[in-house]
Amino acid sequence: MKAIVITTPGGPEVLQLQEVDDPEVKDDEVLIRVRATALNRADTLQRKGSYAPPKGASPYPGLECSGTIESVGKNVSRWKVGDQVCALLSGGGYAEKVAVPAGQVLPIPDGVSLKDAGGLPEVACTVWSTVFMMSRLSAGETFLVHGGSSGIGTFAIQIAKCQGAKVLVTAGSEEKLAFCKNLGADVCINYKTEDFIARVKEETCGKGVDVILDCVGAAYLQQNLDSLNFDGRLCIIGFQGGAVAEIKLSSLLPKRLTVQGAALRPRSPENKAMIVKEVEKNVWPAIETGKVKPIIYKEFSLSEAAEAHRLMESSTHIGKILLVCEHLVRSHH
Repeated sequence: MKAIVITTPGGPEVLQLQEVDDPEVKDDEVLIRVRATALNRADTLQRKGSYAPPKGASPYPGLECSGTIESVGKNVSRWKVGDQVCALLSGGGYAEKVAVPAGQVLPIPDGVSLKDAGGLPEVACTVWSTVFMMSRLSAGETFLVHGGSSGIGTFAIQIAKCQGAKVLVTAGSEEKLAFCKNLGADVCINYKTEDFIARVKEETCGKGVDVILDCVGAAYLQQNLDSLNFDGRLCIIGFQGGAVAEIKLSSLLPKRLTVQGAALRPRSPENKAMIVKEVEKNVWPAIETGKVKPIIYKEFSLSEAAEAHRLMESSTHIGKILLVCEHLVRSHH
């Protein structure tokens, strides 16, 4: 099969489409012929050599995919050859085929194309596991997501609204903020021109928000704590703004704040399977009724992975960037 190989750590140009061995399928796995995969920030870090795949995972990038099941391991009962699915991967999505534990596979939700479903698993599992399973965001609470126009952000806005929360977002351009508003965000803050703490306080009558989903890290840590309500929960899922910070513990104690961190990729297959099950139960119905939809900004063919990475690193996109396997486009005609 063909796959995108990181030929050496570096810029987007190190991503090369090469002929490689097909994955081996274990007893509890399925082999998926990939229709589409989507970019995640982790892919750009892996390409630079700063985010190694977990032990035993595929060396190729790609943390999610959609496609058709080509073979099933002997312990797999739910799935059969020919099923159209999408899946949460530990790696290997930037390829024509990928092997994945059966517990990380999801059906394609009604109303979503096989291709667009390639951009669902990672955001759905990340947002549901952090905002709802860990931080227990509930109806009537207020939620702030930084980077509201990102893949994670656009998904988080929709599902939080669906669950009855008031949603605040930050983004860096008027175009991005208008898009977030259109998805249902109640309050849209331009972090380049406004002080987000002041706006959060103003919009919550001085109380602060109940849950924050943050991909910035160190640069926003103290500001995030200052933006939380009593019993507020901050969940950090990235550190685009640095990984080491100092905080005033005096801001934590009186307000009983919780600071949590989470990553999806290093979790055990058992843990991922549990999240995937919860996502199918709680998120898939919202997608099937049209309340939540995948937001796809642009698609590239697999061979254009470098160009797709350049787009992601320019941060001009809104929503997800897909890589599509062309061989399937041809064979469907």
